[in-house]
Amino acid sequence: MAIAFFCSGFGALLCQIVWQRMLGIFAGSDTVSAALVVGAFLAGLGLGSIIGAKIADRLSPRNAMIGFALAEGGVALFALVSKFFLYDFLAMDLAGVVDSPIAIFALCFAGLVLPTTLMGASLPLLARAIATNLDTVAERISSLYGLNTLGAGLGALLGGWVIVGNLGFVGALVMAAGLDVIAVILALTLLPALSRETPPPPARAAVAAAASSAEPFGSLKLWCLLVFLSGYVIVALEIVWVRLLGQVGQYHAYLFPTVLGIFLLADGLGMAVAARMVRRMKDPRPAFFITQAGGFALAAVLILALFIALPYWPINQFLSADVQRLRGGGLATTIILTLIVVGPPSFLIGMTFPFVQRAVQQDLASVGARVGWVQLANILGNAAGSIGTGIVTFHLLGTAGTLKLLAGLSVLLLAGWLWKEGRGRKPEMALAAACALALVALPGNATLWSRLHAEQPNHLVAWAEDRSGVAFFRDDNAAGQDGPHGPFFIQGFSQGRIPFLPIHQFLGAVGPLVHPDPKMVLCIGIGSGGTPWAAGVSAATQQVRAIELVGPVLTALEQIGNRYPQGPIAEMFRNPRWQLEYGDGRRALSKGEQLYDVIQADAILPEGSHSGLLYSEEFLQQVRRRLAPGGLYVQWAPTQRVVETFSSVFPHTLLLMPSSVIIGSDRPIPFDAQALARRFAEPAVQAHLARGNTAFSDYAALFNRTPLAWNPTTPRAGASLTDVFPRDEFYMNNTVTGTQALARPQDLMLRAATGSRP
Repeated sequence: MAIAFFCSGFGALLCQIVWQRMLGIFAGSDTVSAALVVGAFLAGLGLGSIIGAKIADRLSPRNAMIGFALAEGGVALFALVSKFFLYDFLAMDLAGVVDSPIAIFALCFAGLVLPTTLMGASLPLLARAIATNLDTVAERISSLYGLNTLGAGLGALLGGWVIVGNLGFVGALVMAAGLDVIAVILALTLLPALSRETPPPPARAAVAAAASSAEPFGSLKLWCLLVFLSGYVIVALEIVWVRLLGQVGQYHAYLFPTVLGIFLLADGLGMAVAARMVRRMKDPRPAFFITQAGGFALAAVLILALFIALPYWPINQFLSADVQRLRGGGLATTIILTLIVVGPPSFLIGMTFPFVQRAVQQDLASVGARVGWVQLANILGNAAGSIGTGIVTFHLLGTAGTLKLLAGLSVLLLAGWLWKEGRGRKPEMALAAACALALVALPGNATLWSRLHAEQPNHLVAWAEDRSGVAFFRDDNAAGQDGPHGPFFIQGFSQGRIPFLPIHQFLGAVGPLVHPDPKMVLCIGIGSGGTPWAAGVSAATQQVRAIELVGPVLTALEQIGNRYPQGPIAEMFRNPRWQLEYGDGRRALSKGEQLYDVIQADAILPEGSHSGLLYSEEFLQQVRRRLAPGGLYVQWAPTQRVVETFSSVFPHTLLLMPSSVIIGSDRPIPFDAQALARRFAEPAVQAHLARGNTAFSDYAALFNRTPLAWNPTTPRAGASLTDVFPRDEFYMNNTVTGTQALARPQDLMLRAATGSRP
């Protein structure tokens, strides 16, 4: 049974990773939409907990085990068919059609309700099947749930680091289904040893009397409240860890699985250790409050230690804000710090589950119900922690304020215990003092982000944080007399600079300068502002609409514009030609009927988390549908797979070298290198681009090599990047090859001769 429940946890996490990604395409990649998906997932688990609580104790152990096997089999079946509903129907057919948050939640819930309900019901059913002795029931339930959590943690780590990157999302779902089938087979082998005897239904009055007399450590309702608060704190901490470590190590595809995997492994290990302690424990209440508050206090200490240590050797050698941390020492250091910061607090808080089971399991006749109601309280706490933190407290209080709120909740938990039962207990009093101290010792938001982005006393900064992320501009020009100078960070990445980088201005300007009449331009991504600014280079352009997924980018840019009112950033905010907005660019493409003459994507690094949604074949098909006849799509082409996928979608494709900027259209592209060089040399164009960067004017050098051209008769390799297999994003599993090799004549001739690539 231990192996079966371990496999169940492993498979469940694989499913969760993939289902959330598929539904994210339907609902959108912004934080509110992500919270709706998480809420729908947890709602199904909660419904399953209620059903399990209602029916488990009416079954014999044998029938409860059959119920567990049926639940796992149902999850396996849904894993195999889920792509057709969650991706093919919801993500591809309804994305952009359904806009109401209520409708989005309802459809996500409809898509997940069956498997998540079965997942939620599995623990109450399993608890009923193994409950044979009151002295050991808390230990056995806790041990099995600990193994289930360990399986989930391993599923998160191996799923994120190995399985999804090598098998893709569909392959990962098939593997999850196989693990659930193994759990079913193992469960069925245990049936001959289980009792067929069904307990008689007890009278309500007898149940109430037994419950009141068999709760020496407090009522089930009280423990459900405590578990709710505990679930809120731990999930809120997990979200804080993801944001902090994402800024420290840069958000990439492996970051979230690493945080989640370490959290779950430590949590499960804590359960397994505490399960060995509960049988000899006379009163589990002190242990619950000590481990719960101790977990938060330790988390606060470790976060504070990370905050203090970041600017110093040896950490600053690998995790400086101004260096890339996606590989080598930067990646290894991030993983080590994640283990140190996340592991110990998760271990301590994980120990609370067995202590709760020891407190509430006082009657074999109601084991399943009590497991179900406690699990429901934990799920509701997790949902409140996820939605409350991701949508509300991050938005209103920021990361530091959220940590202080959790410190306050921990103090209140301990104060309630000390006031009611634990007066004079020194360990709890010391922990209450430590949590209270965290309210004072933890830095504020400005201090936190200043240190993480290497601000020095002579720097001017502009920054903002909300539910969608963090943006930070470090203005190294303290005098500010000739405009801002410095890096612009988004989600830990230095996504650009001010003055604007030449490549960003080239990305913005080349489409409008090549297109004969670029009236309407759409920019997906704003970054430091260089691409949308340059997109207004043509006098023919009537509107430049630019959409940014991270809302604080707009706030930080507005601060810069207010500080430098004569600069290009201020001009974009006051000139009606530019329309800068917060939103999901991919979702915007799926809504409305407006066609654009030029669409540009100032895309993030292909190794960035969720970057695959902006490089996939499906995204490019969406772009093509929103281009007017003869319209141009322009984006950066950082890898060979990007070029292959791009050229498989657009019949006419042009890769400009050495800048690796790629242009696609449904009509022949009116490109003439000499004519384009003359356009860039026009005084009006030079003046516009000089406002963005006075130090660079030789834009012709960015396309002075012979471009690579595709037409409808050119052989193509086919799309190698899709929504369900974003290979470049999982760069540790798939070698990322740059586009420079494509320009070498010998490679081009070889590929053309073999017919495998243009």
